[in-house]
Amino acid sequence: MQTANYFEFGVLTPIAAYLMSCAGAFLGLRSAARALAHQGKARLRWLVVTAVSIGTLGIWVMHFIAMLGFAMPGETIRYDVTLTILSMLITVAVVLAGLLIAASGRQGPGRLTLAGIITGSGIAGMHYIGMAAMRMNADMTYDPRVFALSVVTAIIAATAALWAALRLDRFWPAAAASLIVGVAVSGMHYIAMSAMRIMPSASNSSMAMGGATAFGFLLPLVVGITAMAFLLISVIALSPTGQEVREEVLMLARARASGLDI
Repeated sequence: MQTANYFEFGVLTPIAAYLMSCAGAFLGLRSAARALAHQGKARLRWLVVTAVSIGTLGIWVMHFIAMLGFAMPGETIRYDVTLTILSMLITVAVVLAGLLIAASGRQGPGRLTLAGIITGSGIAGMHYIGMAAMRMNADMTYDPRVFALSVVTAIIAATAALWAALRLDRFWPAAAASLIVGVAVSGMHYIAMSAMRIMPSASNSSMAMGGATAFGFLLPLVVGITAMAFLLISVIALSPTGQEVREEVLMLARARASGLDI
């Protein structure tokens, strides 16, 4: 079995990955609070913003920041561009699906559990697709027990994130919850990484061909998506909070009830 270094740059990559996961979760929770205060297309738009925040920043960017610290002696690790982008799209899609399931109809533990299972399984799938995107002169296998543990951890993390998204509409509770979600998502990543077993490639060719290097492809992509976070922060900061939206709706309803023409 070949050796690998998961922390090529020391604690820099795991700390940066954790902070990005927290930031994505926090933006997602703040967006979800606004989504639940709206109806119809406005709610859907905010749920999409929530899915993008959690899916790209909180999960996908976290994963690949952590992967910047992954190295193998004497190997140049490259990434298949198509699979890497696909892993990001899958993450956003499953988070949005989970939000739509959890936020529609009558909320309850059964609906939340179903949403958590779908979203968590998708998050785990994103991780392993992202790992499959690696191109190197080695073959990867996974310890079945640790693999299963990583999937269960992803489901727990997803369920916790969805629960928080549907219930926490104030700043400080959302900030605290985002720190917990960050721990869960980061924990899932490193549990999944510990499941990996790397063996010298028998073919010596299939995984080593093609792809882009981490610092030539991943780093610019991560930086670009992170820059998008600042745009999301601006949009969320300038928009009315969920509480403000509900108060406005209530005020308009009272005005109409009193006979005012609004």
